[in-house]
Amino acid sequence: MTPTNVSQQAILVLQDGTVFYGKSFGKVGTTTGEICFNTGMTGYQEVFTDPSYYGQVLIMNNVHIGNYGVKDVDVESDSVKVKGVIGRNLEEQYSRFMADNSLQKYFEDQQVVAIDDVDTRALVAHVRREGAMNCIISSDNMDVEKLKAELAKVPSMGGLELASVVSTKESYYLGNPDSNIRVAVLDFGVKKNILNCLVERGAYVKVHNAKTSFEELQEFKPNGYFISNGPGDPEPMDYAVKTVKQILAAEKPLFGICLGHQLLALANDIPTFKMHHGHRGLNHPVKNLINGKSEITTQNHGFGVNPDAVRASNAVEITHLNLNDDSIEGIRIKGKPAFSVQYHPEATPGPHDSRYLFDDFISMINVN
Repeated sequence: MTPTNVSQQAILVLQDGTVFYGKSFGKVGTTTGEICFNTGMTGYQEVFTDPSYYGQVLIMNNVHIGNYGVKDVDVESDSVKVKGVIGRNLEEQYSRFMADNSLQKYFEDQQVVAIDDVDTRALVAHVRREGAMNCIISSDNMDVEKLKAELAKVPSMGGLELASVVSTKESYYLGNPDSNIRVAVLDFGVKKNILNCLVERGAYVKVHNAKTSFEELQEFKPNGYFISNGPGDPEPMDYAVKTVKQILAAEKPLFGICLGHQLLALANDIPTFKMHHGHRGLNHPVKNLINGKSEITTQNHGFGVNPDAVRASNAVEITHLNLNDDSIEGIRIKGKPAFSVQYHPEATPGPHDSRYLFDDFISMINVN
């Protein structure tokens, strides 16, 4: 099988002027976004469809991506959310009998511009050293100066509110309507398998648009609230912080993941910050300070909560710490049934060490 764009050259230009050359993969065209990298060895299709990656161009660290093809059900949303993909070997040929198609065809159908044959080890080392920045990939324009001019128009991720862009436009339901566990989900870019983890534990779930008011959430008569993951900077999301504060005042069980973790912190006057290059992968070690156990976690975030402010807060208790850099990975609110984690306990892809957190949330609802 011959890759469609085997002879088509492509170029990657970073905001700091660094240039990488490679080959076109997927759609021929031009795309921009913030560059970031994922260290996972598997689950690329789930990663590409994770709404938290909206606005980002993703370096896949594993040397072979696409080697097991794509399957229609292996998605976390209804479309690819990354703005572009960078790989060392993006494979059109695949060896998985259950696959529906090749990665090349998938990217063409989903209109994804990608670049192949890049020294991703050197590129990731550069990003780790210099930090996250905007970039541009092109396979239809090889003029570096013109690409730099186009790149200069791309807004910084800092200060960018993207959650409402990827949120569901219409509310929808999942699970058994007769269940006595009713969870209202605020969708800032929720992954499908997060919702599956709630439904598997008996919850009847209503998923709401990001800007749904607390009053409208209450109409569902939920006995628990879930604040989802999502893309972009949490700091401009005043509308969401207000809703989280109202949920806390109602003293109903609340569970937040990733962006939801940052919003819970902001609702308790703890600021967030843009990380140097973020955490993205399937192998991040986190320590649970409550039971002393460590977990291998799936992560995807470029913002974090201010550790000094968390430690100085009288309202918040730290529950989880990242063992690589001591960043705050989990908090709970003193005197209230509310907690959050920075990582992804549903872990699709990834190890299931942290799925107990969904059990904790359901137990909290049953107690209340």
